[in-house]
Amino acid sequence: MAKVKPSPLPPDILIGGYRIIRRVAAGGFGVVYQAIGPDGLQVAIKEYLPASLATRAPGALLPQVAPEKLSLYRLGLKSFFEEGRSLAQISHPSVVSVMNFFRENETVYMVMNYLEGASLQDYILIARDLKQEKVFRESTIRSLFDEILRGLRIVHQHKMLHLDIKPANIFITDDNKSVLIDFGAAREVLSKEGNFIRPMYTPGFAAPEMYRRDSAMGPWTDIYAIGACMYACMQGYPPNEAPQRMGNDRMTLALKRLQGVYSDNLIEVVQWCMAMDPLARPQSVFALQKELNRPGELRYTKLTVGEKVRLQFDSMVAGNKKLVAKATNLGQKAK
Repeated sequence: MAKVKPSPLPPDILIGGYRIIRRVAAGGFGVVYQAIGPDGLQVAIKEYLPASLATRAPGALLPQVAPEKLSLYRLGLKSFFEEGRSLAQISHPSVVSVMNFFRENETVYMVMNYLEGASLQDYILIARDLKQEKVFRESTIRSLFDEILRGLRIVHQHKMLHLDIKPANIFITDDNKSVLIDFGAAREVLSKEGNFIRPMYTPGFAAPEMYRRDSAMGPWTDIYAIGACMYACMQGYPPNEAPQRMGNDRMTLALKRLQGVYSDNLIEVVQWCMAMDPLARPQSVFALQKELNRPGELRYTKLTVGEKVRLQFDSMVAGNKKLVAKATNLGQKAK
């Protein structure tokens, strides 16, 4: 029998002075709400509520945690709180902005700026269905990840790691910004303490060292995920997950099929980022930026990243009513 997920907070309830409007998303680690702040502005609130450790009845406020899971729940709670405090110190347009964080209802809430737009994953799914030779143009990929790496570099300078970079956590806003969202530090803490390693990570985007308790994490761990995201933008699908690659690595063969579609340099960058050996990857975001921005490889225009993605998207779906309808369901605004 499947475990019942914890119920979200009911609409119109007040927490920390914020009025809950609706649940936006829910995962194994928490719930995200749209809310209105005391100043009348919209915000997003992320609630620590790991489904593997806590339950909550419909209409209730307090999570229920079994006594044998309480110490682990509190450990994750502490990490989540520290993550909020660290993110609040970072101010960069490519990193989600944490405006407030507070304890209430025996859990922690992280208040962030409310973003309107769609995730990179949404765009990949629609582009993939069109079965074009290129899922995304190379110039779009380079522009997008150059922008994301600028934010990730600041995160690493603050001695933080993201640990859950994937297309679903790269958000392209309606005002043409690419933003890293949904950091995974608390996830990582729990995975080392509890028996949750596999469910904690997204297959294909988690570096091999994330599956081993004795391996050191570092910038190279996030860089593996960046490479996997670029791969997904080129192929339309995530790469094989790390444990599968250990036994039968088909990465080189899969990328070889893209020769002539994308430049050899971009293909080599992806291979470099996704090396199984952490020491064989770029050891810093700066090293990766330097290679990604090699003179002669960039084909920039004066358009922002968001405009580039949307222009490509619009040209692909022009005249295709079915895909336009699908885009609308994903929350897109087809121009």
